[in-house]
Order: sequence, then C-alpha cells, then structure tokens
Amino acid sequence: MENGAPAASGAGRAGQSGRADPPPRPRPRLVFHTQLAHGSPTGKIEGFTNVKELYAKIAQVFGISPTEILFCTLNTHKVEMQKLLGGQIGLEDFIFAHVRGETKEVEVTKTEDALGLTITDNGAGYAFIKRIKEGSIINRIPSVCVGDSIEAINEQTIVGCRHYEVAKMLREMPKAQPFTLRLVQPKRAFDMIGQRSRGSKCAGEGSLSSGRETLRLRSKGDATLEEAPNEFEEAAAAKVDDLLESYMGIRDVELASTMVEMAKERQRPDDFARGLDSLLGEFAFPEEFVAEVWTAICEARGVPKE
Repeated sequence: MENGAPAASGAGRAGQSGRADPPPRPRPRLVFHTQLAHGSPTGKIEGFTNVKELYAKIAQVFGISPTEILFCTLNTHKVEMQKLLGGQIGLEDFIFAHVRGETKEVEVTKTEDALGLTITDNGAGYAFIKRIKEGSIINRIPSVCVGDSIEAINEQTIVGCRHYEVAKMLREMPKAQPFTLRLVQPKRAFDMIGQRSRGSKCAGEGSLSSGRETLRLRSKGDATLEEAPNEFEEAAAAKVDDLLESYMGIRDVELASTMVEMAKERQRPDDFARGLDSLLGEFAFPEEFVAEVWTAICEARGVPKE
C-alpha cells in the first residue's frame, strides 16, 4: 500500500487491479408523510421494514397505540378499498391511517350459502370487510359497511386471525341459526381534509425515485426498493385476486402478486402447485383453484398453459 500503510479490512480494500474497491452504496433515507384519516397534523415516518413496524411508527408519531390502527390508505383519507396499503408503497405516496371508531353488534341469519362478504386483513391482526355484494344477506343490513373491522363472531374474538381464517369461519356458519358479529368502524373523516394525490418531500430529503420505484414490505426480512409491477404483473395479479375472491371470499393483492412471482419462476403447472403448497400450504388451496390460477397467469402473459 502507498506510504507503507497496512491494508484496511472491509470496504475500500484494494482489489486485484491494485485499486481500492468503491465503498458500499448507502441505503437511501426513505421518509413518508402520514396523517390520521379523521384529521391530524402531518407527521413523518421512516425506518420500518414491515406493516407492523409501519403501524408502530405511525402510532408513535401521533401518540396512540398501534392496535388503534385498523388499516391505511394511500393518497386519500377516504375508506377506498382500491387505495388500501398492501405490501408496496410508492416512494411519493402519502399514508392515511384509519383508527378505531365506534363498536357495533349486528345479528345475522344465514339464509343462503354465502353472506356476500369479501374479507381482507391489514397484515397486523385485523380482518375487515373489503366488499359487500349487492343484494346479499349482509347488503340488507344497513349498519354493516365496507371498512368495518370484524372483532368477534358470537363473542369469540378473531383478532389475530388471518382473512382466510375469518372467511372460512363465516362460510361454515350454519343456515337458519342467528349469529352475532361485533364490528369496529373506522373513525369518520372530516370533510375539510383535502385528498392528496401525492405527498411532497421536504427540502433536503431529495428526489428518490423516477416514479416507478416502490418500497416492498415483507413479513420476513428487510424491506426492499423495487421497480413497480409491469403491465403483465398487474393484469395477472388482478385475475388471481378475482379468483381468490370467488373461491375463498378474500381479496389480497399482495398474495396474488406473490403467486404471480412464483409462476414466473416455474415452467410447469405441477412445479407451480408444489411451490404453492410448500410456501403457502396454510391456505389449503383446492386443486381446481391452483389450476385456474396457473391458467389465468399464463393467459395474462400470453404463453401456452400446457
């Protein structure tokens, strides 16, 4: 080394060419803006790697418990299910947190096979209603609304249950036997809060993306910065999400996207089925559902389904 200095360990060590390796690229500082959907000052959060940590950061900013947060929407304070925060956040998205409002109980009698509910969850222990089918049993109960969190079924708490578990419980409720749902509705938003299309970055935070990058939140491991899904991936995930609703009574764009990614890595339907069983066996997907998912993904990307 020049001047007889000893070689440094780690970053900056000289390579075979005699030149020092470049230092590792620092991870960008990702800062997101957030508000409580019913009205609050604007806060800033950073340093989270999954949804639970995200909720904890929001709760810390506003001095509330993370368990008060039912779900979050992106770029709107309204209860708009197509704007739900899932496993990906655009780097310029503005996060609105919807917190617990009033609790209510409704009695339901199952007169048909299906209640007409589509369930999703917030990734942190709360399942809630994402869609109500027009003309369905639930649609005829005015007090039940999209966005209501399902806290208990017949006084049995379901907090901590995944959406597919809650959907299964409701499917298995016997006909002609009344049961009770305890629901928690999100606190109502004030009309004076303007809807935001994009969050604005504060001076000094810098421009971090071209508009196509997203922060991908994972249940295990660190969050990663990725390109936004392309047209094929979005179309295929939408088809799979529709199949999840028709077969299981749930909607989960992130689960659908995971299945699309898995299909991209496999060339044969039997390999895809084994991969699903290995990674997502807890869902107990029916064979006919797996076959339809494979077909839908193949059709979306325009390749033979074999």
